[in-house]
Amino acid sequence: MRTLVHLSDLHFGRVDAELLDPLRDLLHGIAPDVVVVSGDLTQRAKSEQFEQARAWLDTLPGPQIIVPGNHDISLYNVFRRFVLPLDRYKRYITDELEPVYIDDEIAVMGINTARSLTIKDGRVNKEQVAAIRARLGGLDRHITRIIVTHHPFDLPAHADQDALVDRAPMAMQAFSECGVDLLLSGHMHASHSGSTADRYQMSEYAALVVQAGTATSTRGRGEVNSFNVVRVEHDKVEVDRYGWDMVGKMFSVMSTEKFLRSGNVWAAHTDGLYAAGL
Repeated sequence: MRTLVHLSDLHFGRVDAELLDPLRDLLHGIAPDVVVVSGDLTQRAKSEQFEQARAWLDTLPGPQIIVPGNHDISLYNVFRRFVLPLDRYKRYITDELEPVYIDDEIAVMGINTARSLTIKDGRVNKEQVAAIRARLGGLDRHITRIIVTHHPFDLPAHADQDALVDRAPMAMQAFSECGVDLLLSGHMHASHSGSTADRYQMSEYAALVVQAGTATSTRGRGEVNSFNVVRVEHDKVEVDRYGWDMVGKMFSVMSTEKFLRSGNVWAAHTDGLYAAGL
C-alpha cells in the first residue's frame, strides 16, 4: 500500500497562517510516500509569494509532485503573462512542469494545465497526451497509474461545468488506453471523489477522480480548509478527507470514501462513505 497526501490551492498571499504549522506537523505524522500539490501555490504569482510557498514546502515530507495552477501565472503583468508565464514558478518551485514519481506500486505523473491565454481555464494538448502514453503505457499492470493536474477532468453535477479542463475527452481516451486509475486535481476549492463513468461513456473503463479543497487559503468558497489522504492498493483506494476544526485548531478526518476496481472500472464501494460523527 502507498499513502499520498493531496494538497491543493495553497494561495500564498491569501493564506490563513494559523493553519500552516498544524498542517505541517500532521503531515509528518501521516508520513506519506508522496506529497502531491495540485496547483495554485500563490495568489498572484509574485516573487515573495513563491518564496513563501517554497519555504513552507521545504518543511514538508518528500518526495513531492507539484504542478502549477492558473494563479501561478501573472494576471496583470502582460509581459510576464505571455512571454514568461511560469518563469517565477520554475525559479522558486521547480523547473519540472510535469514531474514523475514511479516505484514498484504507483506511478504519479504531473501535467501542467495552466495556460496564458485563459484567465482561469485549463487545457491539455496532444504533446502532453503523447507523453502520458509514452511514460505510463508500458508499465506493469500492477502499478497504479495516477495523473495530477490543477484543473479537473470531472465534476459533481451541480458544479460549474466550464471548470472542466479543455480537451478532456481526448485525454480520457489516452487514459483508458494506458490504464490510468486515479485523477487528482484542485481548482474548485471543493472536495469531491467519484467515478468518471457517468460523464465519460467508455467501454469497460472508468477512472477515479479525487478533487481537493483549498488546504490553506482564506478563499474557502463555503467549505472549510481541507486536504485528502489517499491510500492506494492495486484494486482498492481509500480517501480520507481532513477538514480544519476551528474550535480545536486542528485538522481531523471528516469523511472516508472507499473505491474498488473491477477490471478497468473504478466505482464507489457500496458502504464506501463514512461521515465523521455518524
